[in-house]
Amino acid sequence: MIESSSSVTENHPVRTDIATARRIVIKVGSSSLTTLDGGLDEAKLIALTDVIGAHRAAGHEVILVSSGAIAAGLEPMGLYKRPRDLATQQAAAGVGQGLLMAAYTRALGRYDLVPGQVLLSADDLIRRTRYKNAQRAIDKLLALGTLPIVNENDAVATEEIRFGDNDRLAALVAHLSHADALVLLSDVDALYSGPPNLPESVRIEHVSSIADLGDIAIGGTGSAGTGTGGMATKVEAALMVADSGIPAVLTSAEKVSGVLGGEHVGTWFAVTHKRRGTRLLWLRHLARTFGSVTIDKGAESAVLSRGTSLLAAGVTGVTGDFEAGDPIEIRSLDGTVIARGMTNFSAHELPAMFGFSTDELGTRLGNDYRKEVIHRNDLVLTHVSGGR
Repeated sequence: MIESSSSVTENHPVRTDIATARRIVIKVGSSSLTTLDGGLDEAKLIALTDVIGAHRAAGHEVILVSSGAIAAGLEPMGLYKRPRDLATQQAAAGVGQGLLMAAYTRALGRYDLVPGQVLLSADDLIRRTRYKNAQRAIDKLLALGTLPIVNENDAVATEEIRFGDNDRLAALVAHLSHADALVLLSDVDALYSGPPNLPESVRIEHVSSIADLGDIAIGGTGSAGTGTGGMATKVEAALMVADSGIPAVLTSAEKVSGVLGGEHVGTWFAVTHKRRGTRLLWLRHLARTFGSVTIDKGAESAVLSRGTSLLAAGVTGVTGDFEAGDPIEIRSLDGTVIARGMTNFSAHELPAMFGFSTDELGTRLGNDYRKEVIHRNDLVLTHVSGGR
């Protein structure tokens, strides 16, 4: 159910969860930290740190996921808009990241807060050993009383494996840090039923599930033109954490104080599922797939209804060019994507395995083939509401 700003706000006392959250992740986008000319706006940054400083003083832990490194590097490099090519983006990030952290250090110093820079790549959060290392780093920074400031490591990120925007990064940071809530800030104060500048558009106050968003027109990047995400990726990130047991609020940087105080501003995304493992969260929402397998009705029922692993006996077709360990889609006979998973076999190996049981494969092809095509621990449903 979607409720507009005309709804009775008393129906949603859960907003107090934000005000009482012990640990909260706040994500701020480039459009909320920059001028219309594209440079870093220290007045906006100071206003944000004033709110964060007060919230920390009240006994809460805050992790800030901050965009703005590329935008901060534009003016010093003589650039007037965000570059399109990756090499120039990396160069701007290399210049701007230091300037951004220096600005945060000055602003937070007024509250005796020391920022701790954490630069992450997608690899850091989708590989188990690196994920645990990132988790320990953030936990230790919090334990030592510092304020972790997280950003994607744009200076070395590649097109092939990157978050693409900090909204998705913030969702994963909220998950790995066991945050109690996620606040996504932009230059728009909420999600609206249409373009916010149209008089007929109304604020969406409460989102209970992804089905609520079917008729909503979701816009692109902010007015400053320096960001990469826009409203669509913020909604995706909010749904991602809600799908993993963490409530989220989407609003503007100007209203962050009200959100942290439990006021009914912005758009609230209610929890839709208990906390998931990070790998399953990544598989469901972020992973780039390299192909697919088609399965028969029996295998479809087993995967969807009984939560089993996918065995070769139920596989009827394969598309794409993938290797063992790659993420792939699982499709029903009518082509519907019902799940995603990490395959144990390559695309060229699978056709010789169609229809055979695990024991038969071991006898015919050797013990290396005596295993599932996709183990249930590396498989997440996408077709049914809530998934597994």
